[in-house]
Amino acid sequence: MKSTGIKYMAVLLVVLMAACGKDFLEVDPKGQFLESNYYKNQEEAFNGLVAVYDVIGWQAGGYLTKIGTANCGSDDHLAGGGGPSDIMPYQVISDYSLSPEVGPQGEMWKKGFAGVFRANILLAKLPEVPMDDNLKKRFAAEARFLRAYFYFDLVRFFKSVPLLLEPVSASEMYNVEQTDAATVYAQIEKDINESLPDLPATVPASTEGGRATKAMAYGILGKVLLWQKKYAPAAAAFAEVSGTPGATGPFGHRLLSNFGDLFKVNNKFNAESVFEINFTNTSVGIWDCTGCTEGNLLQILVGPRGYNRLDQTAPDYVSGWSFMPITQSLVDAFGNDPRKAATVADIQALEDAGRVTYNKGHNNTGYFIEKLAGRESYKWTGAGNMELNFPLNMYELRLADLYLLEAEALLVGGGDQNRATALFNAVRDRAWGNDQHRLPLTLDNLKKERRLELAAEGHRYFDLIRWGDAPVVLKDKGFEAHRNEYLPIPLLEMENTRIQQISEWGGDK
Repeated sequence: MKSTGIKYMAVLLVVLMAACGKDFLEVDPKGQFLESNYYKNQEEAFNGLVAVYDVIGWQAGGYLTKIGTANCGSDDHLAGGGGPSDIMPYQVISDYSLSPEVGPQGEMWKKGFAGVFRANILLAKLPEVPMDDNLKKRFAAEARFLRAYFYFDLVRFFKSVPLLLEPVSASEMYNVEQTDAATVYAQIEKDINESLPDLPATVPASTEGGRATKAMAYGILGKVLLWQKKYAPAAAAFAEVSGTPGATGPFGHRLLSNFGDLFKVNNKFNAESVFEINFTNTSVGIWDCTGCTEGNLLQILVGPRGYNRLDQTAPDYVSGWSFMPITQSLVDAFGNDPRKAATVADIQALEDAGRVTYNKGHNNTGYFIEKLAGRESYKWTGAGNMELNFPLNMYELRLADLYLLEAEALLVGGGDQNRATALFNAVRDRAWGNDQHRLPLTLDNLKKERRLELAAEGHRYFDLIRWGDAPVVLKDKGFEAHRNEYLPIPLLEMENTRIQQISEWGGDK
């Protein structure tokens, strides 16, 4: 589906959700018949819901992800890889040479609208499905929340996007027009607020880990409000999850005592995790369909290229493809902060010590992402290709992130400064293991804290744009003010449609 744009997605998704297998790529009129005969019972409704969730973990085009795109676009990483044309969308977002023709925008657009379309189909079908009413309400709430989640990414990336709240046929897609960002944000808030009463407070991690909860909804709602500079309601939304700083929150979330434990592969859905993207090493992903795997492709992408241990006590990293090397700027920012060890893998230091060798990839700095590193100790050795089957989950939201966002909303919005300071200190105290390294709560200190706490997790790029700091911080990477705050509308989406380019990229929207 690599070349598929929004105007073809409606028919493809009808077929995809109604029938499985290789034949879903064939756009056949029988797809309409299949869809009309699906959703006959609770099991089929659940399958439709799973199809919506499935888009969260999409690694579009095989390798492109929101986290990867955001990392490459930030000052904490360079594109890396095997050369200056390796996964070109990452290269051009890293040096801001992207254009409507070339960049990550096509896959980010496709992923977002795939999620929206699937949610809309389920919401349209649910009322007629014979099933338990309370369960039906929960399914609908999850679909509304997920639609809001996908739209939040779309509006942040593209500003002006079509606002679709019901299924749209392929022929109608050619006449769809964009909606202003304020209207999209209002709908996102509406969807989340309407979902909250019917979402569960908690879910059993072993059987439902990753499904929407009230905490997930409040967390995304807080981010949506903060992005619009609605500081007081944003702080209130975050507080629903945070509770008393440093203690266990209303939904059972708390900071883990050891920062490094957050990134252990067997510590999925831990107490700090609020919204987690699930991956597995049992999906037997193969090269013939890299986009079909349920393994975490970032783990092979960010590994040091040609890594070879000369000393068997050296870290057991899997040789990878050397994408997203960490910049000297981020390493310097850490200083002696103890979080550095769990974030940065200093492969050059290991080579200098004669313990390993590695190939110097494009943009090599010698620093790689420890948080995401694939390891020999848990690589998949069964069916499928090892490179495509790594199991580390990714955080969309975790409690430390929400603590710092709430502290920011209170600080900038003139709210309870004592609470803001307590939230900020709770994150620093956990990092250092004591309260001896506290800093005054200032916006500059908070910005640095977010950079160090959340490094390589895909937040820095969005933070810099939200704060208005990107034109200065990313200037040396080629970032242009009043242009690169958004991705361009993909060229394909404007061919023979009413969709127009946004003003930042020379259009009228």
